[in-house]
Amino acid sequence: MKIKILYEDSNILAIDKPSGISVHGDGRSKDKTVADWVLKNYPKIKNVGEPEFFEDKGIKVEIKRPGIVHRLDRETSGVMLLAKNKKAFEFLKSQFVNREIKKTYVAIVSGSVRHDRGVINKPIGRSPRDFRRYLAGRGVRGEIRQAITEYKVLKRFTVSQTKYTYLEIRPKTGRTHQIRVHMKYLNHPVVCDSLYNPDNPCPKGLSRMGLHAKSIEFKNLKGETIKVESSIPKEFKEVVR
Repeated sequence: MKIKILYEDSNILAIDKPSGISVHGDGRSKDKTVADWVLKNYPKIKNVGEPEFFEDKGIKVEIKRPGIVHRLDRETSGVMLLAKNKKAFEFLKSQFVNREIKKTYVAIVSGSVRHDRGVINKPIGRSPRDFRRYLAGRGVRGEIRQAITEYKVLKRFTVSQTKYTYLEIRPKTGRTHQIRVHMKYLNHPVVCDSLYNPDNPCPKGLSRMGLHAKSIEFKNLKGETIKVESSIPKEFKEVVR
């Protein structure tokens, strides 16, 4: 597995996660993950971070999450931070909790988004019909958490008589599937998203979900503000041009 390093110091690592690779395992799949790459290339990070646990046939299973402070969905590409030691992990975690880290994504969504700019302020909870999905607005179940997403239209375009919009998106909170759920709430779901947009066509030339983590801005342990950027995927540029 080849993963590009975008930034590195003695405490923090920023990588360019490819689309189609999970951040860590689920205890069932044998597919290689970002966590596997970390353990192979940075074995000293093995015990940094917080593991996850789940039960499988009554047996408690531990999932290793070496250095993983935040996650990107399997089909989302782009910049992702890793902590190389426990001090860095707690330092970055605090910035995420306090919403001090600035994240910018780009997305291709179905339909022509009406407003050039907007803010989606809708709490997110579980879907009552599908345990894999989350939901904003009516009908949510379980714990409901505040979620805020800002967006800006970069371009509206048409492919084969089907309308799409290219967006810059800045999530102010970090909920699971937040961008995907909020764009679904607006009736402009992310293209090629099999979970939230299974019925609309993918633009010709795009065979992966249209969501990319373009940049992240944080403070390193010296107190310096660092901004790390990931190049826009070639397939995005070809679709949007």
